[in-house]
Amino acid sequence: MTADERRDSIVAAATEEFATGGLVGASTEAIARRVGVSQPYVFQLFGTKKELFLAVVDSCFSRIIRAFEDAGARWTPGTDECDSPLMAMGLAYKQLLADRTLLLMQLQSYAACSDPDVRTAVREGWGQLYRRVVEVSGASRDEIHQFFAEGMLLNLGAAVGLPGKAQDWTLEMFEEGA
Repeated sequence: MTADERRDSIVAAATEEFATGGLVGASTEAIARRVGVSQPYVFQLFGTKKELFLAVVDSCFSRIIRAFEDAGARWTPGTDECDSPLMAMGLAYKQLLADRTLLLMQLQSYAACSDPDVRTAVREGWGQLYRRVVEVSGASRDEIHQFFAEGMLLNLGAAVGLPGKAQDWTLEMFEEGA
C-alpha cells in the first residue's frame, strides 16, 4: 500500500470510529487496529487525534461536494425524475443518507464545534459546499436556502430514524411522533 492509500484507509477507519464516538470518545488505538497499523504510525501521519478528526471532516465535506458536482453534471433538462441541477443534487444527497456513518460524522463534526479548530473547519467546509452548490446549480438565493433547509431536515430525519424513504419525510412527521 502506498502512503496515500494508507492515509486514506486510516481516514476511512477514523470516520467509522469518530461517527460513533466523536472527537473525544473515539479511540486512536481502535482506528489503528482497524487498519492494521500501530497507534504511533497514526500519530506519525496525522500528528494529533484532532488533526485526524479534521482530516475526516474534510473528507466528508469533499464526498458530499463530489456527489453534488456529479449530480449537477449528469442532470439533463427535460428528464422526468427531476427538473433542475439543484433537484438532482437533492436526490444525490438522499442516496448519501443511506450511509449512516457519513450522517453521524456530520453530526459529530457539528457537536465538536466548541473546539475553535473544528468550528473553523466546519465553517470552511460549509462555505465550500455552499459555493459549489450555487455555482453548479445556478439556483436563486431562495432556492439555495430551501435546499439547505431541506438537507438539515433530512439529516434530522435520518438521525432519528424516520420511517419510510427520505423523499417522503415531512416536518409533520414530527407532529405525529413518527
